[in-house]
Amino acid sequence: MLDIKWIRENEGALDAALNKRGAEPMAATLLALDDKRRSVIQKLQDMQSRRNAASKEIGIALGQKNSELAEKLKAEVATIKETMPVAEQEERDAVAALEDALSRIPNIPFDDVPVGKDEHDNVVKHMVGEKPRWNHAAREHYEIGEALGMMDFERATKLSGSRFTVLTGQLARLERALGQFMINMHTTEHGYTEVSSPLMVKGDAMYGTGQLPKFEEDLFKTTDGRYLIPTAEVTLTNLVSGEILEQEKLPLRFTALTPSFRSEAGSAGRDTRGMLRQHQFWKCELVSITDQESSIAEHERMTECAENMLKRLGLHFRTMTLCTGDMGFGARKTYDIEVWLPGQDTYREISSCSVCGDFQGRRMNARYRAKDDKTLKFVHTLNGSGVAVGRCLIAVMENYLNEDGSVTIPDALLPYMGGLTKIERAA
Repeated sequence: MLDIKWIRENEGALDAALNKRGAEPMAATLLALDDKRRSVIQKLQDMQSRRNAASKEIGIALGQKNSELAEKLKAEVATIKETMPVAEQEERDAVAALEDALSRIPNIPFDDVPVGKDEHDNVVKHMVGEKPRWNHAAREHYEIGEALGMMDFERATKLSGSRFTVLTGQLARLERALGQFMINMHTTEHGYTEVSSPLMVKGDAMYGTGQLPKFEEDLFKTTDGRYLIPTAEVTLTNLVSGEILEQEKLPLRFTALTPSFRSEAGSAGRDTRGMLRQHQFWKCELVSITDQESSIAEHERMTECAENMLKRLGLHFRTMTLCTGDMGFGARKTYDIEVWLPGQDTYREISSCSVCGDFQGRRMNARYRAKDDKTLKFVHTLNGSGVAVGRCLIAVMENYLNEDGSVTIPDALLPYMGGLTKIERAA
């Protein structure tokens, strides 16, 4: 959430930033809502002041035995008390209207973010590794998995409907191995603290990280008003909501390996084959809580941690700087890591690492006490995938495919596979 004081002082800068994102100007609307909020607050304060003053004047009038004036003042106080609930409701409505409007405004991109409309305007930051060179033809992951007899979409549809997958046998073990490899690497080599957190959260938590109110249609909601997490970013970031941290203890770095749940409301017809875009998938999430001086450097560090995962697996990828029109709602800058998928003959996102500044900190009211002047400042937050397990499984299957249809296990995963060196169809 943006600061209304900043908007009042930077009206043109806000509209320019929204224009870069392809959004309509909102400064005038927000300032009008803030003016109304200020007006009703002032009105209520004036009423409270007059009520208090009149109450004192009643005592003076009675002391002077001026009963006529005392009765007149009592009537005035009674009238104020009767009308105050209306003014108090006007204040609540005005505050709520401004907060709702602010909550739907996306974050301000950094100046070095490339300006563009969509993914076609993203910029390559760097590329790592090389595409595999084979004598045999590439195949898509669902062709490989079904031929192995270990990836079943028909049974998944019978159980749950579309956009679900059933994995069995060695392929199920490979998915589990990938998740364990990721969480172990981030905790033992990259300094993240592992967290086991709930998969259902209250609406306040979704609001804190920006999923609510703007993106409610993308969420799954339970009958008692809780939400299934679309990413562990929600729980890991909200661990500090409402808290005051000491700057000396920052940064905090958290990681979790959890299922994620997404309705994919805006992706009808996209990636309907296979398990590339699912309602339920495993993901290893990375979250950092920092001070304002460290967040940019932390963004580079987090991205490198996610890249290290793919390097260790021997997968070719490129890292993209997203343009203003392709960034997420809460991000000020985002790097997408796109892994090469031979079966699709294209790069696909496998991790997205974003720095959010104090955008989420304000929504969560999460602050830190500066070590020098002891002032309270909102924390800066970052989040990224380290990485999406299902998409990493796809990448391993397509990049390590052998001519006979078997899949070689990358060396980094061998300790997790119980002696298996490749996945092949049972005789």
